[in-house]
Amino acid sequence: MDILFAETEADRQALFRHRYEIYIGEMRRYRKVADHAARIFREPDDEISRLSIGRIDGEIAASMRWTWGGDGPFPERIIEQYRMQPFLDRYPAEHMIVGERFTVAKPFRGGEVLFRMFEHYLRFANEHRIQFLFGDCEPHLLNLYLGLGFRTYSTRNISTPEAGYLIPMVLVAEDLDYLRSIGSPVVEVLTDFGAEARVPADLADLLDHGAITSQRLVPRDRYWREVRDAFAFIDRTRPQIFDGIEEERVYALLEKSNVIECRAGDHLLKKGNVAQNMYVILDGAVEVRDGDRILSVLGPGDLLGEFAFLMRAPRSADVFAASDGTRLLSFSESTLRQAIDRDPDIAARMLLNVSRLLCEKILAGN
Repeated sequence: MDILFAETEADRQALFRHRYEIYIGEMRRYRKVADHAARIFREPDDEISRLSIGRIDGEIAASMRWTWGGDGPFPERIIEQYRMQPFLDRYPAEHMIVGERFTVAKPFRGGEVLFRMFEHYLRFANEHRIQFLFGDCEPHLLNLYLGLGFRTYSTRNISTPEAGYLIPMVLVAEDLDYLRSIGSPVVEVLTDFGAEARVPADLADLLDHGAITSQRLVPRDRYWREVRDAFAFIDRTRPQIFDGIEEERVYALLEKSNVIECRAGDHLLKKGNVAQNMYVILDGAVEVRDGDRILSVLGPGDLLGEFAFLMRAPRSADVFAASDGTRLLSFSESTLRQAIDRDPDIAARMLLNVSRLLCEKILAGN
């Protein structure tokens, strides 16, 4: 794969067409701001950022937008969306970069294309001694990025009408001790600056995990205790997803899961989205909507996304948090599917519980 910056107008137009096919054609997003006549998706930030493309046999396989503080001030939209102000108050803007619109064309997914593009990005960061690499992802992709070395840091996640619900995250490029401790594959790409490495002394203060509690980021006992305590407050007269499953097996089902705290109005699930992970509401309430019409209100113990998970289909409705402090347990889709394939007993018990909860929802008119 050849990776280069899109500097000619022809390359930029090809990138915008590639982006259109993925975001509008596949993901059904940004319809209101895309140019449907020309079939391109171009944004104002593209004019001030670096655009990279990866080509295989002349075809665009992947693309990405980089907005670097060394090229000029960050737009207010980026500062606000990624909650960057605490970092900018302490460190120069040229020590920061934001990666967005990371796309891989369907024929090239599942191979090395994603990592090759990311490798190119990391090498640029090392060459310019960039400390903080910001990005975001949907909840179902969080574990992929945590495994690379990104960490959550914001007490508030991103929720926009077009993009839906996204989790801001940051990778500290020269903190190789942390990256080695989690077995991140990017260690092989990054430069080890040794005693000259720029690892912020106040990193723990900057990385406030307020909106996310991840099974990857906290000790096992603490994570299990938080989930168990949350389930203890759910109405025991109703079926629960873990009924009849031994504790050790429950923890296996929780591998790579996350607890996400939301605010009222957050757009949690977007109709038509292809993600198929499933959630359990731990606290608070959510509204299931079709346009402006509220179809149902769900609370602790209820499932979200079970239809998409069971049917391997896109999301069938929009879901919004109805109250501050709403907490969701987000399962790893791959972990659940592997457990179902590997252990018939777990499969039978968990799918029975999902079916009981789904029947309860249908009978309640939800």
